[in-house]
Amino acid sequence: MEDLTNVYFSPLPDSPYVKPFRFNYTQNGMEKTWDLLEVHDSVAIIVFNVSRNVMVFVKQFRPAIYYNRIPPQDRQNSIDTKKYPAELGIALEMCAGIIDKQKPVEEIAKEEVLEECGYDIPLEKLQRITSYRSGVGVQGALQTLFYCEVTDNMKTEQGGGIDDEIIEVVEKTIPEVEAMVRSPGPISSPPSCLFALMWFLHFKADQFRT
Repeated sequence: MEDLTNVYFSPLPDSPYVKPFRFNYTQNGMEKTWDLLEVHDSVAIIVFNVSRNVMVFVKQFRPAIYYNRIPPQDRQNSIDTKKYPAELGIALEMCAGIIDKQKPVEEIAKEEVLEECGYDIPLEKLQRITSYRSGVGVQGALQTLFYCEVTDNMKTEQGGGIDDEIIEVVEKTIPEVEAMVRSPGPISSPPSCLFALMWFLHFKADQFRT
């Protein structure tokens, strides 16, 4: 995951994942514009292992975080990866994935838990929590959040992502999760992950405390 080389920037070609465009509108008689990104909706899943009372996270390299950790004056052309190593872009997140298939969101969530974390969960074990808009400044895509409890017996040989994904599964105890949300930051996790952790601590954590 942390063997990062040959980092450079190039113009954006046609992308199946991100479509930038300009939104033109008139508000209260004033002409305005706003630059937006069209992206896929997504799912995120809180995965809690009840065999060992640990929260299951995924850790992966996020280019957007890495880019924003580099000072503007050093973003010219290629990046010195010895000066700016890959760990600057590592994020800790909930299991998640984009909705790019014509399937119910529950089935997509089940697939993501298997592909990323390696747990084969029954659909009925997925609790749908809520849906919310993410990246409201530039995208406003819909993310649907689920919760599921897994056991060690559900673990398979899968996990770690598919195709060219490089994902590490990380486990944290409830005290470690509490310390994470109390951190003064900066925390290399998206707001949706922190919301998910606060939901878990408020609604579920007490029944697993020892």
